[in-house]
Amino acid sequence: MDKYVTPLVVPPVMPQAEGDVGDRIDHYVIGVRQFQQQVLPPGLPATTVWGYGSTLHSDSFHYPAFTIEARFGTPVRVRWKNQLRDHKGRYLPHLLTVDPTLHWANPPGGASARDSRPGFRSTPGPYTGPVPIVTHLHGGQNSEESDGYTEAWYLPDALDIPAGYAEGGSFYEEFKDKFEDRFGDAWGRGDAVFQYANAERASTIWFHDHALGITRLNVYAGLAGFYLLRGGTADLPGGVLPGPAPRLGDPPGRKYYEIPLAIQDRSFHVDGSLFYPAGRAAFDGFKGPYIPGSDIPPIWNPEFFGNTMVTNGRTWPALHVEPRRYRFRLLNGCNSRFLILKIVTRPLAHRPAAPALPFWQIGSEGGFLSAPVRRDQVLIAPAERADVIVDFASFPVGSELYLINEGPDKAFRGGKAGTDFSPADPATTGQVMKLTVGALTAPDTTVPPAQLSLPSFEPLGKASRTRRLSLSEQNSTSLPNVGPRQMLLGTVDRNGAAVPMRWDDPVTENPALGATEIWEIHNLTKDAHPIHVHEVQFQVLDRQQGGRAARPAEPWERGFKDTAVAYPGAVMRLKATFDRAGRYVWHCHMLEHEDNEMMRPYTVG
Repeated sequence: MDKYVTPLVVPPVMPQAEGDVGDRIDHYVIGVRQFQQQVLPPGLPATTVWGYGSTLHSDSFHYPAFTIEARFGTPVRVRWKNQLRDHKGRYLPHLLTVDPTLHWANPPGGASARDSRPGFRSTPGPYTGPVPIVTHLHGGQNSEESDGYTEAWYLPDALDIPAGYAEGGSFYEEFKDKFEDRFGDAWGRGDAVFQYANAERASTIWFHDHALGITRLNVYAGLAGFYLLRGGTADLPGGVLPGPAPRLGDPPGRKYYEIPLAIQDRSFHVDGSLFYPAGRAAFDGFKGPYIPGSDIPPIWNPEFFGNTMVTNGRTWPALHVEPRRYRFRLLNGCNSRFLILKIVTRPLAHRPAAPALPFWQIGSEGGFLSAPVRRDQVLIAPAERADVIVDFASFPVGSELYLINEGPDKAFRGGKAGTDFSPADPATTGQVMKLTVGALTAPDTTVPPAQLSLPSFEPLGKASRTRRLSLSEQNSTSLPNVGPRQMLLGTVDRNGAAVPMRWDDPVTENPALGATEIWEIHNLTKDAHPIHVHEVQFQVLDRQQGGRAARPAEPWERGFKDTAVAYPGAVMRLKATFDRAGRYVWHCHMLEHEDNEMMRPYTVG
């Protein structure tokens, strides 16, 4: 497959809908639809994907979504519509193979058995019914009914929903009533209305699907997009950082110096359609017996690693840059893959390559750091974001540079590429995009990153409680040589032993409203896990490996974050203030893990 023949797509801005005069709210009506997009290079077949878009502008549907531009202090209200139906109004089945044996949304279970693990007398085939969705604003700090709770999913407004199916999750009606009581905006069949306060620090946020037990498939199909919050005292004035970013009404061909980059791995069939494993055998060769003959799900894969790299919805795109500074907002949107990003002069390297340019990281998930951090490479876990500046001024016109990935083509366990693990395939997943330096069109008047003065912030106060939590991997109980069958979160007892728990076990994390707590996360597995806590932005305190002294958070982690890496055999300590009452979740953001029990509800207040 040819590389670097397609220009990078810079996601445009999502169009707004009209709201009530004087309500001082930005309104959107955003649907989820199925369509075809040229993800592969020209000349190859188009790919059927799912994506978000404004229902008032049919040309705005794209994978990944157009960007929602939000302003500090101005709420955003979105009517999220499930429009996964055909032109006759009939529901569309999933693009990928759905495993109905997981603990998942389970619409066929009706009101009594939705959001459950069904029982089977024989190994079932894949689920082919209407698809549940619910959108989570990842990094947003909002009330429970607008968080995109995993059991608040809903089906499309289709004509042929089978009789007896639940059309919404266990918390859909409760959150619908709460939202309507609070804001007076009614939800409709096949949709949900969420309001985002935008009271947090200016930051790089993103949105994606979060339906129970099917998130990995919905996100893989294309349901993700950027949400950029600007303004307030925690932002910088215009002209200090590279810009502009896209705005509504921009003419074609406008140059941008602030660009969001959503990096994902994908695989494809020869007809252009998305490939995702349709059975467990793709992971470890195990061909059964499956549920109910054992405890191994027949379709679910413990991790997934694609064989191409896709950036902003295109495989191996190219970007023409000027010899000046650029601001890249990096997002690892992969299901399971950790990325180690570098900029080099040659893309093919079987050993770790020497960096040609540094990244200056100025922000993480929760906004700006206290000071810029120079990095030769950026390790970024699934769902993490890194706000970076790259300066191309030292390269002459015509120079060719490459953004590469040296993360492994398997589960990440920490360490260094070439020493502790083999880097990604240098011919495929080791390459991300090409950068060609062109002529400077206007002087660069932005501030050099080493001289930047970033907005200050106060560290969180004293914690009132420390919770000891665990990450565990569970192998088959009936087949001793087969595993894993699921990953679990849990607690740690007084003797230091893990107490693994599943999604539907009673809530054990219940901070008081306004409490500041430390969560000690003990990773008892062999792999690193990106841990995401909804509703809060936390601070990473330290990590401790075995009996060694605790190691402080890395310099680029010393701001606010919503996702952080728990390394194998180590304890990671996070501190957070829980300032919104409600029901939320915390989970591993390797989506295959999240979808099979590595997620737990927690309540505040």
